Amino acid sequence: MSPFGPDSTAEEVTEGLDLTGRVALVTGTTSGLGLETLRVLALRGAHVIATGRTRERAAEACAEVGATERSTPVGLDLEDWPGIVSAAGEIRALGRPIDMLICNAGIMHPQDLRLVNGFEQQFAINHLGHFILCNRLIDLVRDAPQGRVVVVSSQLLRAAPQGGIDFTNLDGSRGFDTAQMYGQSKLANALFAIELARRESATAVTSNTLHPGVANTNLDRARPAWRRALSRLLSFRHDYVKSIPAAAATQVYLATSPALSTTSGYYFEDCNPVVSPSAYLEDAGLAAELWKRSEEFTSAYLA
Repeated sequence: MSPFGPDSTAEEVTEGLDLTGRVALVTGTTSGLGLETLRVLALRGAHVIATGRTRERAAEACAEVGATERSTPVGLDLEDWPGIVSAAGEIRALGRPIDMLICNAGIMHPQDLRLVNGFEQQFAINHLGHFILCNRLIDLVRDAPQGRVVVVSSQLLRAAPQGGIDFTNLDGSRGFDTAQMYGQSKLANALFAIELARRESATAVTSNTLHPGVANTNLDRARPAWRRALSRLLSFRHDYVKSIPAAAATQVYLATSPALSTTSGYYFEDCNPVVSPSAYLEDAGLAAELWKRSEEFTSAYLA
């Protein structure tokens, strides 16, 4: 257990750390938790490979937080799977190990069913896009002295359908419930991190997952503008809404804390491991099945 809690910020959990010489790859750095993660890691001396859906937006994010000298902007759109392959090649060409691979980007609660490469978009972007990226770069994480993979999930994984992952309805053809589909994608994120921990248990690589907390970010950009505005208005009535610096703390803590050098396969909230929020996270068979199916779905884009 750490001395940190729900109000701790990303700066506080890294106070006194010198990350000079370390390389972090963070997806979704153009706003919200990704932007704060970029800022704090660069502040502590790390070189951050900062991704956005376009290189221009990623570069703007690096400049916004004063990290231009300690960052490399990369265009990475998680729904463009050939583009993920190209971005991974660009990252490999830098010729550096990856000490921290933080899967932060995502989409939440689109109101209409839209398919990405034949899959409902939340599953395709939140899980399968990151699955391709991690598999293409995991050897660079192994090359680091103690590489870490950090996958942002959500307590809303509880909304996943019965059985956890409904492999018969990944395209929404048997019914589309946006909240349930989001929960399924976040459960997939967590199961991926746990199965990766098992697969890398003989190496120095660790893999953990987390719920960052509720914060007003751009995650729900796919919702209608009036719904987003109403959600933000109502959220101010609840004391559980975190600031962005506090919501980014857990993923930054997982990526950097010396105390976690051998901690792997856990679910964290508020900078501490917690009891799994879903029995499905204890289902090793489901995690293995998801990995196998994900390999089949994305085989054309894996290394």
